[in-house]
Amino acid sequence: MTAIRTIFIGTPDFAVPALKALTRDTDFNIVAVITQPDMPAGRGLTNKESAVKKTALELNYTVLQPEKISQIVEEIKNLQPDIIVVAAYAQLIPESILNIPRYGCINVHGSLLPKYRGAGVIQAPIINGDDKTGVTIMMMEKGLDTGPILTQAEYDLKPSETAGSLSNKLADLGAKIILPTIKNYIKGEIKPLAQDNTQASYVGLIKKQDGLIDWTEAAELIERKVRAFSPWPSAWTWLNGQQLKIISTSPEILPLNTYKPGKTFVYNNKLAIQCGKDSIVVDILKLEGKNETSSEAFINGHRDDIGKFLG
Repeated sequence: MTAIRTIFIGTPDFAVPALKALTRDTDFNIVAVITQPDMPAGRGLTNKESAVKKTALELNYTVLQPEKISQIVEEIKNLQPDIIVVAAYAQLIPESILNIPRYGCINVHGSLLPKYRGAGVIQAPIINGDDKTGVTIMMMEKGLDTGPILTQAEYDLKPSETAGSLSNKLADLGAKIILPTIKNYIKGEIKPLAQDNTQASYVGLIKKQDGLIDWTEAAELIERKVRAFSPWPSAWTWLNGQQLKIISTSPEILPLNTYKPGKTFVYNNKLAIQCGKDSIVVDILKLEGKNETSSEAFINGHRDDIGKFLG
């Protein structure tokens, strides 16, 4: 089989395993890697390369970083790709590009479509308390994650799952199935299956403000959000006008409903917080300007704050 001329498009860590999988298979000839422009990051706002760019440069691939991918339609045409593989690029790809490769554009999507189309697909199943999630390899079309499905792989969610741990696992799962899926599709052994649009759901991009805890919500939901927003944007609240991040909590919900929502108290030498229903017990937290600390150490250093309301 002649090597498949391939363009890879992606940006964050989630996309790296799929890129590496393609590079290890001689059936694929990667002619370019497209990623987002370097972005200011950190306190110094110095430009930071995407995880995909770092990997591509290490592997000596040509890297393109347009502000908008529509700006390089002609460059993509000139590369004459047989296929374009996309994973977490964070830009919509126009039809003028989708129509270029003879085998189309294939996307590695971190949910079991048609459930959870959109951006925040890693966090959504954790927040909603789903038993499982997974990866979908799909054909791309003009609509947002609406294209026909080539294959799917399920993953059973663990009670301790965070967005960080889940993203890594789904990225590896996607990398495991992307190569055989593409090859079998090109050989005609996989027929794209249209999605059932009546079962579709959408989730938007996660923003920093989404991490602000509403203490009137049930403890069970807040505990899931703490995991879903780890490592970013973190679940957070206010204490004495300072941001307090709740890094992790005990998975066991405390069936205590004595106080008004947001009130702090001590339970088994740990910081506990009353929620709209039941209470949560904090394991690790971080006060603005301070290092992460254990619940016990926080109590020892903030005796006067116990009994105050957060929020």
